[in-house]
Amino acid sequence: MRDFIFLTKALSDKNRIRIILALKERELCVCQITKLLNLAPSTVSKHLSILNQAYLIESRKEGRWVYYRLANDKTFHSVNQAINWVMNSLVNDSKIIEDKKHLKEILKIDAEELCKTVIKNIKKRRN
Repeated sequence: MRDFIFLTKALSDKNRIRIILALKERELCVCQITKLLNLAPSTVSKHLSILNQAYLIESRKEGRWVYYRLANDKTFHSVNQAINWVMNSLVNDSKIIEDKKHLKEILKIDAEELCKTVIKNIKKRRN
């Protein structure tokens, strides 16, 4: 029951769905996800935590940066079904199509440079 509740909670937010779909073909660092969603890093971090608790995504750390990807095929069957359902249900959604275009532009930016910019913007907001 616990896993089902975490899974349904994770799928109940449009930004978490957008993250899942952005990770469809690649892994992304937190800064790239933050740029795509145009949300505060703390908000993105919370969304990523919820997706991780539901076993929908996995992470790896490389230096200072954390990269996220969809859970691999060895995860729970229900998680794989949920990911496939999301992918198939929203393939023609206008916001998802817009996100794909925006993500192409984001991926042209060096990830390290993008992260430095995001960190600099966080520091500006604090002051």
